[in-house]
Amino acid sequence: MEISNNKKEYQYRESLVFSCQYHVVFCPKYRRPVLVNNIQLRLKELLLEKQKEYKYKILEMEIMKDHLHLLIDVDPQIGIYKIINQIKGYTSRTIREEFPEMKSKLPSLWTRSKFISTVGSVSLETVKKYIEEQKGK
Repeated sequence: MEISNNKKEYQYRESLVFSCQYHVVFCPKYRRPVLVNNIQLRLKELLLEKQKEYKYKILEMEIMKDHLHLLIDVDPQIGIYKIINQIKGYTSRTIREEFPEMKSKLPSLWTRSKFISTVGSVSLETVKKYIEEQKGK
């Protein structure tokens, strides 16, 4: 992986300058390996299309068949917990509408659980590299 800009970037709002980055992991219900092929491609599109509306920025993303990793920069006025719940709700609804076979496989797409860790104890570059390397496992 090549990191084009490994300097920390700041986002600007009317009365706020921030950089709140998180490593987030969540899984399909029962950790079923359903995030493959067209579902995986559509999930990436859905995650990217809501960035502006939900006020987050995806810095890195890897989707494996049974979980996904996001490196995400979040507006602190909204908060990571709320944004992840919005993302999970929106993607679950949309994927299950567009891929009806998912309704028979799972009662809901995502578990209620999630892993959230701030990026600070290790460098941003280290977290990006870790997320990219998860694809090979």
